[in-house]
Amino acid sequence: MLVAPSILAADLGHLAEAVSAAEEGGADWIHVDVMDGQFVPNLTFGADVIRAVRRVTSLPIDAHLMVVRPEQYFDEYVDAGATGVTIHVEAAPHLHRQLQRLGELGVVAGVALNPGTSLAALDAVWEAAGLVLVMSVNPGWAGQAFLPGSLERLRSARARIDELPVDSRPYLQVDGGITAANAAAVARAGADVLVSGSGVYGGDPRSRIEAIRSAAEEPEPSRP
Repeated sequence: MLVAPSILAADLGHLAEAVSAAEEGGADWIHVDVMDGQFVPNLTFGADVIRAVRRVTSLPIDAHLMVVRPEQYFDEYVDAGATGVTIHVEAAPHLHRQLQRLGELGVVAGVALNPGTSLAALDAVWEAAGLVLVMSVNPGWAGQAFLPGSLERLRSARARIDELPVDSRPYLQVDGGITAANAAAVARAGADVLVSGSGVYGGDPRSRIEAIRSAAEEPEPSRP
């Protein structure tokens, strides 16, 4: 189980310290939410923040592009230090070509789906993706509550991924409202990567990452 703290919920006045605290707490990736104020109403980070994060950590940087025309940013974000770039199926009419381009750039090519988007939108690209992100909130803001229907979507995505050849299976990531309280449920639904913003940065990042990971790795209770 991989834990990827989202700096969207961090104290941006102390970004270096926030990233370092996550790394010291055992984070596997650092998740950077890029929003353009068009695809989603919020406006957040650019390539300069990716560079700033890269200067203070050697962890993989997972850039989640919630933007229109994401392809125009690929080279810039990879050059800034992103090791994975995730785009939204809703913003990518040429999805297969864009995932191929990310692969050519040598990064994990990710594709995200909003809660209202059918998994069928990925029918042509499962094997082209290095990561599939199931959003468990409607994107745009930190601190939202996990949508319970996301568990069934994760189970369906997991089943589809497990049908692929082993060397073609993407990571299954979930993002939105992830805390120690629901980490076990999302892990059992099949997620490989848990993105958590407020669940990590709403307190001490070190102890919260440990709590999320411990919950996610708990064995499923035996049934009577």
